Amino acid sequence: MARHNERREKTKLVKQEPAPCFGADAMLRHNCLEEHMSMSTFLNASPIFGPVRSRRLGLSLGVNMMPASGKICTFDCIYCENGLNAERPCHEPYNTAAVVLDALEAKLREMAAEGELPDVITFAGNGEPTAAPEFPQAIAGAVALRDQLAPNSKIAVLSNGTRADRPEVHDALMMVDDNILKLDTADSAFIQLLDQPVGPYDVEHQIETFASFDGHVIIQTIFLTGEYLGKPIDNTGEEYVAPWLAALERIRPQEATIYTVARETPVAGLAKAAPEALDAIAARVRALGIPCQVSY
Repeated sequence: MARHNERREKTKLVKQEPAPCFGADAMLRHNCLEEHMSMSTFLNASPIFGPVRSRRLGLSLGVNMMPASGKICTFDCIYCENGLNAERPCHEPYNTAAVVLDALEAKLREMAAEGELPDVITFAGNGEPTAAPEFPQAIAGAVALRDQLAPNSKIAVLSNGTRADRPEVHDALMMVDDNILKLDTADSAFIQLLDQPVGPYDVEHQIETFASFDGHVIIQTIFLTGEYLGKPIDNTGEEYVAPWLAALERIRPQEATIYTVARETPVAGLAKAAPEALDAIAARVRALGIPCQVSY
């Protein structure tokens, strides 16, 4: 892995036109596509992409800490719209804060001159933004630019949360308006199958880390069905939903946002969760006193 409501042409090449933002799955998808509709995975332009319209976020300007030529992620999600890591090898370094901020300033000035500033500046792109060495500096600079050039814009980060326990990353995430972190399940084995973390990943540690934001966090979760490697993929059942709800009770996020597959996935066999299943899960989240947004 957290999606804009924009259609893009099918291509296996780097997209240089506005595209949805969620590197390792990233922004909320609102497109109600048919199951298994054939669409290509994609890469975002870099260091800035968009802006594009998002039903949830409004006019969103994407910030990509990763280069446009490949994907760098600490997850290898089988549903990622950027493709699997091995399919998108990257031989270039992360963008520096200076490169990102120069491009962001230029784009904000351009948008101001055109009379339409973004509703949100979203750090996402081709992988995990918080893994970039200069992510904290980029956030600090983006906040300063926002305050100067687009004071009504929010700043959001779409992250899988694998670096959220690092003090410098944690501090940076506390600076943004929407700190959107991924928790697809509280089941370790299912995470290994679905999200395929690159390196050690402890669910209990992630829950504790997310709780340490003291409510300044939005939890994003995909629910889906199907099969992969001969194993069933379905986290809409009670064995997965109940522990996930228990994790939300501990984290106490400001909001939860749940969604399902809406574009082609890099592996075959995955399908949407039923709308009624998503609605039932959302109702249980709201019963905990946590707002919940659903994208079908």
